[in-house]
Order: sequence, then structure tokens, then C-alpha cells
Amino acid sequence: MQSEPEGEEAGGESKGNVSPGNIGLERVLATSLRLAYIPVTVLLLAALGAFVYGTYFFIHSVREIVDRPVPVGHQIGLFLVDVDLFLIGATLLISAVGFYELFVREIPFERATRVPAWLEMHDLNDLKGRVIAMIVLVVSVTFAEVVVDAPSGRYALELGGGIAVVIVALTVFLRWSGHGTENDSHRDR
Repeated sequence: MQSEPEGEEAGGESKGNVSPGNIGLERVLATSLRLAYIPVTVLLLAALGAFVYGTYFFIHSVREIVDRPVPVGHQIGLFLVDVDLFLIGATLLISAVGFYELFVREIPFERATRVPAWLEMHDLNDLKGRVIAMIVLVVSVTFAEVVVDAPSGRYALELGGGIAVVIVALTVFLRWSGHGTENDSHRDR
């Protein structure tokens, strides 16, 4: 098997012999990665909005409980809504960090702000896995919230069945996409 001459790429062009059109296209493509700032900014603002709204909702819930302390079921539902809002905010924040690390550059975390291993993202499968895990968590909390205030057991059962189907589908998707396997190369590090 004959090796390629030094300085040649798979396409047959020498590194020093790149056409001006290719250089221009490569610059446009490299610059287009900066478009990732748009979803990063929007996701950060959405996360901030969810956290602020969750805080407002918490204060409102406490006031409602102090004013009318009797119906216990509804009060638990209020706090589950709050948990949901914060989980949604966390999902949006994780997505923003993931987009930034994947499309802009890796965030150099210092010891004081070391990112947990489960939050490290090396590719889109990592981001997808984190977001799907958070979606499953949010849907589960939402189900608990609905069960507390459910008008009937049948409604809760139907909703639970629908949520179970979604969770199973997402789990199967993760397994078949290769993300759910334990032999991912970056996990061995």
C-alpha cells in the first residue's frame, strides 16, 4: 500500500495549494459557527426566565399557603410546579452550556467551578443524552403534579400511560443511537 506524499490531503490537494474559493468557503464556514451564539444567548435568557418565574411562583405559593393552609393536595401541587420550573431552567442552562462547548469553544473550568463529570459534553450525543434525561425528569415531576390534582384515577392512569410511552421511546432512542452504551470512548477516561 502506497502512502500519500507528505503535505497532501485525502482530496489530492496539497495544503499549500488550496484554491482561493476553498479558502473563502472555509472562512465562511468557520465564521458561521458563531451563529451558535444565538441559541446560546436565547437558551441562557430562557433559563434565567424560568429561574425568575420559579422564584416568583414560589413566593406566590407561600403566600397562598399562608392565606389558605387547609387543602394539602393543592399545596403539594404548587411546589411540584416550582420544581418543574427549576428543572426546565436547568435543562435550558445545560443546553446553553452544551451548545457553547460544542460549537464555540470548550469552557476552561477552574478548580473552584469544576463541572461535574455527568455534565461534560464531548459531542452532540452527550448533549442529547443530558437533555433527554432532563426531559424525562421534568415529565415525571409533571405527572406527579397532575396526580396530586387529578380529577379522576382514570385520567391519571391515561396520562401515566402516555408519559410511560414517551419515556420508553426516549430510552430506546438513546440506546439505539449509541449514547446509552457504557463503552463510549470518552467515558473510559
